[in-house]
Amino acid sequence: MGRASGTEPTTSPGRRLVLLRHAKAEPPSGLPDEQRPLALRGRDQAVKVGAALVASGLLPDAVLVSGAVRSRQTWDLARKHLGEPPVAFTDDLLGAMPRGVLALVRELDPAARTVLVIGHEPAMAGTAELLAGPGSEDGALAQVRVGVPTGTYSVLHADLDWPEWDRKLARLTEVTRPA
Repeated sequence: MGRASGTEPTTSPGRRLVLLRHAKAEPPSGLPDEQRPLALRGRDQAVKVGAALVASGLLPDAVLVSGAVRSRQTWDLARKHLGEPPVAFTDDLLGAMPRGVLALVRELDPAARTVLVIGHEPAMAGTAELLAGPGSEDGALAQVRVGVPTGTYSVLHADLDWPEWDRKLARLTEVTRPA
């Protein structure tokens, strides 16, 4: 049966933001912090994160990755499951605070519906908390308020274009740490 005129589905302006804390890195040593590589456990975490994102239907249309070695390696291992979306590596995520991450989000390609950001604590959890508004999942909100472990991602949804994302205007729907 056909649709009545005027009842065609409309395209939702909805966007999904996935904030991922890089996988487990080697402990601090003589290397500068931004050059610390992933630990063996972190390599395994990164592969599992990629598989979990696919299983959850969270295939990114665009990816922002911190310039730190551990973040770049997290992406290199996770992307095996995620295809070849456009990727931007930025040192702006190194030491960024939530408002700095939000500024990068507001500049995202308007065509991107799902964006993955791979960064650091406390910025990833802090950004999720900053953006989480009415309708957010209580357990997920409690988790981002205390911070997230390595290899953990938070998912936020909003029916807004990227430049309109702001404090308490998104729904935090999950915080996931793949086993």
